[in-house]
Amino acid sequence: MTLLTDSQSLADFCARQKNADFITVDTEFLRESTYWPRLCLVQIGGPKEAAAIDVLADGLEVGPMLDLMATESLIKVFHAGRQDMEIFYRLMDGALPRPIFDTQVAAMVCGFGDQVSYERLVKDLEGEQLDKGSRFTDWSHRPLTDRQLEYALADVTFLRSLYRKLKKKLDANDRASWLDAEMDILTAPATYASNPAEAWRRIKSRSGNRRYLAILRELGAWREREAQRRDIPRNRLVRDEQLVDIAVHKPRSVDALARTRGISHDMARGKLGEGILKAVEAGLALPDGECPAAENKAPLPSGIGPVVELLKVLLKARCEAHDVAQKLVANSADLELIAASDDADVPALKGWRRDIFGQDALRLKHGELALTLKKQQVEVVER
Repeated sequence: MTLLTDSQSLADFCARQKNADFITVDTEFLRESTYWPRLCLVQIGGPKEAAAIDVLADGLEVGPMLDLMATESLIKVFHAGRQDMEIFYRLMDGALPRPIFDTQVAAMVCGFGDQVSYERLVKDLEGEQLDKGSRFTDWSHRPLTDRQLEYALADVTFLRSLYRKLKKKLDANDRASWLDAEMDILTAPATYASNPAEAWRRIKSRSGNRRYLAILRELGAWREREAQRRDIPRNRLVRDEQLVDIAVHKPRSVDALARTRGISHDMARGKLGEGILKAVEAGLALPDGECPAAENKAPLPSGIGPVVELLKVLLKARCEAHDVAQKLVANSADLELIAASDDADVPALKGWRRDIFGQDALRLKHGELALTLKKQQVEVVER
């Protein structure tokens, strides 16, 4: 087991991986008490060696590691890599590792089901049972134990073989291009950019009143910026339900704010209260025409429910026939939109998804196809 704690060892290791076809990558981090994930360890596996990089080691210069991640001739292999990519987005000042290959997405294309776990893939493809006893360990504590390092490195050593086997299966099925759109999303900076002005959309609202929403938007933006500045979880600063209550009652004084459940007079008089009251004032001062409107979901046509249910059956049948995860093709909201319109702007009506499901979905909807049972199996038949 190799643990790299000094800059020269890391530079030498990265130099040896530069000319490889691919590397496997994983991270260990904590974020329970912070806004930003606190990176503790990076694991990288080359074709012939693997190492854990102690990014908390004093004086460690991680530049060679970031250069390796930015090398475009080198495929970076992750499993369920969205959170790992978020970490590198911050480390690389808004840039991202590319190109990448996500084995979870590849497994969905290869028929292993929705969001298949790393442990299951290792068991199914390698016949090995991983020890996940260190899953919830404190990765910031030093020194790391041998068991922790063994756990961490297993997340990149088995990943090498998983990548080769899944890539081989994708190439054999001519499905490598099916991953392109998903990888494009994972390597798009917009996927990880934080826009405080949009934070309010994550809060469950009790009203569609535009003035209320204007105040909630200002409160959400204030909380997001303040949580980032303090590096604490947003709900540890002020909870969602408190922001909703404030947006409803529109307090304009310390005493009025202190009536909010969970906010004391001391808090209301302090910097936190000052920020909240300024956000409320900003929301109240916004011109009527600039207040946000609720995103009301268009009502579905009457009687469309049975059509959606038929499309669900077709989706399941087509995905089983093509050995691909249903979640990768369409979700329930997509099916509702397809049932309502032939021109629905959903992935299922584009590209390879249209080929294996979308076109048949439209034909079923228009009575050109029918569903029947034969020997307890759903069959799609021409009418």
